[in-house]
Amino acid sequence: MSFNIGENIGPYRIIEQLGQGGMATVYKAYHAALDRYVALKVLHPAFNQDQTFTARFQREARVVAKLEHSNIVPVYDYSEHEARPYLVMKYIEGDTLKARLNQGPLTSNEIEGVVNSIGSALAYAHRQGILHRDIKPSNVMIALDGLMYLADFGLARIAQAGESTMSSDSIMGTPQYISPEQAMGKKDLDAGTDIYSFGVMLYEMVVGQVPFSADTPFSIIHDHIYTPLPLPMKVNPNVPEPVQRVLLKALAKNRLDRYETVEEMVAAFKDAWTEAGVPMQGTSITMRPGIYKTEPAVVKTQRAEPVKETVAAKGEAKKRSPWKWIGIGVASILCLAVAFFAVIKSTGNPPVEPTAVPTQIPATKIPPTAEVLPTLPGGRTPGGLPTPPLKDSPEVLAAQELVNQNPGDPFAHLKFALALWDAQEFRPAMDELAQSANLAGPNNKEFLLQAAQEFKARDAWVAAAGMYLRLVPIYRNEGMPIELENDFHEAIYKSTEQKDMPLFVFFERIDNASLPLGYIARGRYALYNGDMKEAKTQLANAEKLKPDMYEVFLLKAEIEMKSGSQTEAKNIFLSLSSDLGAPEWIRIMAENYLKAVQ
Repeated sequence: MSFNIGENIGPYRIIEQLGQGGMATVYKAYHAALDRYVALKVLHPAFNQDQTFTARFQREARVVAKLEHSNIVPVYDYSEHEARPYLVMKYIEGDTLKARLNQGPLTSNEIEGVVNSIGSALAYAHRQGILHRDIKPSNVMIALDGLMYLADFGLARIAQAGESTMSSDSIMGTPQYISPEQAMGKKDLDAGTDIYSFGVMLYEMVVGQVPFSADTPFSIIHDHIYTPLPLPMKVNPNVPEPVQRVLLKALAKNRLDRYETVEEMVAAFKDAWTEAGVPMQGTSITMRPGIYKTEPAVVKTQRAEPVKETVAAKGEAKKRSPWKWIGIGVASILCLAVAFFAVIKSTGNPPVEPTAVPTQIPATKIPPTAEVLPTLPGGRTPGGLPTPPLKDSPEVLAAQELVNQNPGDPFAHLKFALALWDAQEFRPAMDELAQSANLAGPNNKEFLLQAAQEFKARDAWVAAAGMYLRLVPIYRNEGMPIELENDFHEAIYKSTEQKDMPLFVFFERIDNASLPLGYIARGRYALYNGDMKEAKTQLANAEKLKPDMYEVFLLKAEIEMKSGSQTEAKNIFLSLSSDLGAPEWIRIMAENYLKAVQ
């Protein structure tokens, strides 16, 4: 079932592997009948039997087939080889915009090319009723002849119908470029989400960095929702005021305050660009004196974006004129799984489009093991009441001193994180945990085990879940011990009770560890957020893949209880509580639920 170099896949001969992302691998291939190179995007074997992922893959082919535009990467064909689906796309020799940004400053002509080409492609897609939902520099291809293409419609969906094959996938996207409403999991997305993401790209090119950057992806997601946009002129004083106005409108938290269409946004940007004295559309206007005297340094990315429609050769960067540069830098982060549990920081600014308060299972039916949730922005608990931090305890001060003496020791930082957690300083505790894990590195089994167990002991399930997720790759070859696997499943299962859990633990990461568990997590999260239909759908998905999984029975019982079928729920809980083969945590949860329903 492999795609090997030199192998024939139908009429295509594999030449080389171009790149690999979380869902697919891209190859360069030769099509002898038409004497041309093509790119094959092949779904990973792990997803072959999952209808959710194959449907998403097919959707990309159907969506792009509807889009005939000179700046959109065309899909030529869709087929399968030994049950592995693949797309056949145009092969573009060149590079991505992200790679081009990493090489150095863009010229005025290159910025103009991005605005015109990608703006035109995106506007066209919107007119066809298609939302891209993953606009970012790594999805913009630059051919050697300078032509630009919008690529990867893998997350696209039909705007009017809300069509989506990925359940609960509305939060999917890239943290640095995601819109507030997409980050909050809104399902009624419209063109505004792409306008926001396109605005982030423009901000990055004009200001020299993305608007929000932090140690963890979820701190970035939180900032898109809650934190006011950093004023471009404060970040980079060389940004002209007219351009700042355009960026502020394009990146408004409330989508109703943004531009209505991409065409309107592009026109406003060009007008502002010209007003500022920057050449656009071949004009001969020059910059005003005193503007853009220096070029900001480029911040190199710390990790590579997943490769989508990757190209084989990099185009040589055009010569740049210093006065044309506004300032560019790519601010990225080390996307480690520990990032999944950084608690969103306090700003005191509520979201413009707040999510509804979840419909919880009645309090009398929630087992005593329910999680004590971390505080939310502004020191708010999930119920909205402020939780004032305690004064520094002797333990906190002692741990902080240990960190000062050993700044590079991850275990010192972990001790500090635990002391902060015990003192109810939840946000600083999570920040310190993220820093400690970064210092430890991805393969430090001893550290990850200790951190996971310590936070599990404190019922800090989201933090524990993130740590266990980081342990999964370490045990991939040798297999995770059954006790550790049980702890991992418990942390994932219980973390779903927290409304903001998807901002800290991505469902796709759980899928990569265990697809049935990923379905269970989606289902229980939906249950605790009042979406009974989605909960039942995800339970059915898990049951289809692994019907004898204990979490399947536990979630089914919770759904029955929430639906009012107390007798059915009681029977399942009774069976689980008396099953000596079940993990201990499941027996305990079942026993606690039994006390609630009796």
